[in-house]
Amino acid sequence: AAGRQLSLATAGLLLALAGCDSGFGQATARHLDAMGFQVFASVLDPQGPGAKELRRSCSPRLTLLQMDLTKPEDIQRVLQHIQAHTNSTGLWGLVNNAGFNDTIADAELSPLGKFRTCMEVNFFGSLELTKGLLPLLRSAGGRIVTVSSPAGDLPFPCLAAYGASKAALSLLMDTFRSELQPWGVKVSLVLPGYYKTGTTCDPAFWNLQKQRLVASLPRELLQAYGEDYVEEINRQFIQFMKVAVEDLSAVVNSITDGLLAANPAVRYYPGQGLGLMYFIHRYLPYFVRDLFLKGFFINPKLPRALRREHHDDAKK
Repeated sequence: AAGRQLSLATAGLLLALAGCDSGFGQATARHLDAMGFQVFASVLDPQGPGAKELRRSCSPRLTLLQMDLTKPEDIQRVLQHIQAHTNSTGLWGLVNNAGFNDTIADAELSPLGKFRTCMEVNFFGSLELTKGLLPLLRSAGGRIVTVSSPAGDLPFPCLAAYGASKAALSLLMDTFRSELQPWGVKVSLVLPGYYKTGTTCDPAFWNLQKQRLVASLPRELLQAYGEDYVEEINRQFIQFMKVAVEDLSAVVNSITDGLLAANPAVRYYPGQGLGLMYFIHRYLPYFVRDLFLKGFFINPKLPRALRREHHDDAKK
C-alpha cells in the first residue's frame, strides 16, 4: 500500500472533494495537495474563512469550486468544470464529504423541512455528484470515498433527520460498491466518531437553533413535550460536544487510505469507542443498545405530558 501511494502521488492524479469549507474536507484537501495531487475542492462560500485558508496553505494545483449541493445548477457547473479538465486523464478519486445538520430534537419535534434539507445535501447532492462523475471514475478505474456517520447505522436520540439521510447515503454507497466492482472502481465508507468540525461545537449556534425550533413548534406539541424538554436536550448535546476530538488526522488518514491503498477497506471507523458501540448494536438486545446510546449521547427527560406533576395539576 505504501508503494502504491508513492507512485500515485508522484503521478499527480486528479481528485474531486466535496465540502471543503471546514473540518474533514478542508484538512483532507490540504493533505492531498501536499502529497502532490491535483485537487478540485468544492466550497459553499468561496469568500469564507475556509476557502481563504485553502488558498493560503495550498499549492496552485488546488482548484476551488463554489457548490451548494441543494442547487442542481451548482452541481452541473462543477461537473462541467471537472469534466473539461479531466476528459483526457479520467478522475482518480471522488470524496463525498459535504454534510448538513442543524437540528437536535426528537423526530416529532423536527420540522419536515429539516428532514428534506438533510436528504438534499447528505443524500441527493452526493448522489447527483457521484453519478455525474462516474464516467470519469470508470475510465480511470478510480475510487469513491464517502464520509457517512454511525448515526446512519444506530438510532441516536434526537438525530433522526441527520441519521436517516446518512443511512440512505451508506446504503447507496454500498450499492455502488457492488455495482461498480466489474469496472474496477472501489468504493469505501468512512464513519467517524466525534470530532470538532465547523459549527458542531459552537454553543451559540446550537442555542440559536434551539430558539428557532421552539418558536416554530405548534402550541399543542410544545405543551406536550415542554420547552424545558427541548432546553435539556440542547444542554446535553452542547456538553457532549465538549469532548469532541480536535485532531482530525485519523479521519484524513482513513480517507487517504480509501483513495490510495491497493485494497482499501469497505468501511473505516476512525474514532474512539466505535468498536464497543457497534458490538452492542450487533450482538446485544435492542433495549441495551438504546440505554447505551442514551447514556453515551443524549438522555432526554420525560416529556411534560407524561410527568406525574402534570397529571397531578390536571386533576386539580
